[in-house]
Amino acid sequence: MNNVHYIDQKILNFEILQDLIYTKKKLELSNKAIENIEKCRNYLDQKIKENSAPIYGINTGFGSLCNVKIDANNLRQLQENLVMSHACGTGKRVPKEIVKLMLLLKIQSLGYGYSGVQLETVKRLIDFYNNDIIPVVFTQGSLGASGDLAPLAHLSLPLIGKGEVYFKNKRVSSSKVLKKFKWNKIELKSKEGLALLNGTQFMSAYGVQLILKSFKLSYLADLIGTLSLEAFDGRVSPFNKQIHAIRPHNGQIKTAKRINEFLEDSELINQYKEHVQDPYSFRCMPQVHGASKDALEYCKNIFLTEINSVTDNPNIFIETDEIISGGNFHGQPLALAFDFLSIAMAELGSISERRTFQLVSGQRNLPPFLVKNPGLNSGFMIPQYTAASIVSQNKQLATPASVDSIVSSNGQEDHVSMGANGATKAKQIVDNIETILAIELLNASQALYYRIPTKTSPFLESFLKVYRSEIPFVENDIVLSTEIKKTVSFINSLDIDNEELF
Repeated sequence: MNNVHYIDQKILNFEILQDLIYTKKKLELSNKAIENIEKCRNYLDQKIKENSAPIYGINTGFGSLCNVKIDANNLRQLQENLVMSHACGTGKRVPKEIVKLMLLLKIQSLGYGYSGVQLETVKRLIDFYNNDIIPVVFTQGSLGASGDLAPLAHLSLPLIGKGEVYFKNKRVSSSKVLKKFKWNKIELKSKEGLALLNGTQFMSAYGVQLILKSFKLSYLADLIGTLSLEAFDGRVSPFNKQIHAIRPHNGQIKTAKRINEFLEDSELINQYKEHVQDPYSFRCMPQVHGASKDALEYCKNIFLTEINSVTDNPNIFIETDEIISGGNFHGQPLALAFDFLSIAMAELGSISERRTFQLVSGQRNLPPFLVKNPGLNSGFMIPQYTAASIVSQNKQLATPASVDSIVSSNGQEDHVSMGANGATKAKQIVDNIETILAIELLNASQALYYRIPTKTSPFLESFLKVYRSEIPFVENDIVLSTEIKKTVSFINSLDIDNEELF
């Protein structure tokens, strides 16, 4: 098996990204990428020699200091100063897996040859990636507009021997790692600091991770919701394809089809029902889950465009002999996508908690709180409280970040996206959904014991068998926090085929 991924002009899609994450392939530059990088750098060097006029970001200051011309002798120091002065991140440390994605996406963007960086700089970033040298980056500091300046500054500090990195599960100074590998620090040339700091790789890396996780949780919401439907002795009629054919939203159709497949050959779903209708949280799964699927598809396409783009500034166009200052670093498309993703995923959690509520309510021949001897045992009373608490927190977190803006850089940067805040909020919401679904799965599995000997479908029975081998039926009160954590770990460990996800 080829254990190398080549950085080139080909579209980077989510299937490739998932493969890179889980197979831990090494990166190499393709011949075309090397040619593009060197050609652009040589053009820029020649341009500086021939032209003494101010060119933003190359021989000027930055932001509101854009009109300050910098002497040619100070261009290298200018770039190093830029990286150091912008490393103002605070808050929690960004998870290592997201920082590694930041490295990948920054390498991909620089590899197109519109940024004017040295080949040596890109190769060092690849060295970091391939050797699991992960810069320490912080969650707070980006406005999501001038590029993710503070996070990308921390990502870039190790290039010049500054800052800290994770290496071999330890947090160490980057200078020690450079010494260990006998690497000299990179002597940044004109434009390079700005090329490294301008860009949306902080937001994009969060977006990639959250899209991959959200599609998995969307699938599991359908699966766990179907288990709850069976546990609640629900009806199959709301999933009849005729209903969805006359309101043909893609996500709705996909959800109904998937639930019907999960229910194939189920004894429970086909037994006689005394009730003629189910609550919305069961009956409307295709409409609610489906709407979230459609939102995820929109967000996926936004992030797919972004990770295959050049997002620094200014951009160098050799063919037309132009260096053009624009705004590709502005995170507005991503900010809106994060807000949409947050709302869509929060809704999956909201409807999941409602199904949990129904299961513990003592209806349809299920004991109150799904436990023998209720009263002496509180059973599954409080996990529903926990789910409700998390759902409420998600509602608060889902307040859009993109409607906010604040003036920065002395008025030069007068509209920002706040997409970085949207990214970190969205991650918290998506992580919360995992817990809410875990609580529903714990309840559904418990409730289905009271339906024995009648069985659900062979597919769902096989899923339950694996789950129950790790989290068994609860006879009497135990510490349920442990069971919730074990269920979250179970969900996290599930490997679902890409064809099912996308």
